[in-house]
Parts: sequence; C-alpha cells; structure tokens
Amino acid sequence: MDDTDRQLLALLRDDARMSTTALARTLRLSRATVQNRIDRLRQGGVIVGFTVRVRPDAEPHRIRALTTIAVEGNRIDKVLQALRGEPNVQTLHTTNGRWDIIAELRADTLENFDRTLDRIRLIDGIGATETSILLSTYKL
Repeated sequence: MDDTDRQLLALLRDDARMSTTALARTLRLSRATVQNRIDRLRQGGVIVGFTVRVRPDAEPHRIRALTTIAVEGNRIDKVLQALRGEPNVQTLHTTNGRWDIIAELRADTLENFDRTLDRIRLIDGIGATETSILLSTYKL
C-alpha cells in the first residue's frame, strides 16, 4: 500500500459513496486507475465492506456505551469469539493496560441494555467489566 492508496482510503472513509470519477479528480488520477486500486484493495482484504454512518441524534432512543473488559489468563480469543456473537456489540478493540478489550454496545431500551450486560458478564474468561454510557457525541 502506498500513499495514494492511503489517500484513497481516507476519501472513502469520509464518503464511501463518492463516485470513482470524483475520487479520480481529487487524487489526480484516471478513473480506471482509481477503480483498479479499489478492486486491488478489496481483493487483498484491505477494504472489507462499505457502511453507513448515522448521526447519533438520528436515533434518539438508541443507548450507546463503552464497556472495558479484563480477560482472565490467555482466553482473549475465546472471549472475542463470544463477544462477536452478541448482537448488541457494535465494535471490539483489543488494547493494552488495565483493560484487554473495549466494546461499543448499542441497545434500544435500558432493559435490553441491561440484559446485554448480563450476558457479557457471564462469558467464560471475563474477569471484570466497567461500562460508561455515552451521553453526547461531538465528532464522528
């Protein structure tokens, strides 16, 4: 991956629906070159999909939280696998320091959120969790 690929990825992160023609104009490349780069990045597994970002206030009843998770021993792979199966887990990040995993959770109601936390706490290998509900978002 070179600097042009990184610039292309940055543009697609900002607007995945940007046309190939507009991308080519911005990068000062031919449309075919941009399309070939996108195809190569997809085939190489760098680009694994395209998504939609929704403004947080577009879903006013949506509860979002960050849960930090401490994993016992070297069970991180099994814990991650279990968390991937939880429908209310939006994203997962491994990290260093006191916590091993940070999970972004989303739920429609407090009751659903509570049940999600209960299921997560029962996952074998999780030693401790700490959850903070996200109140406001200032930058996406």
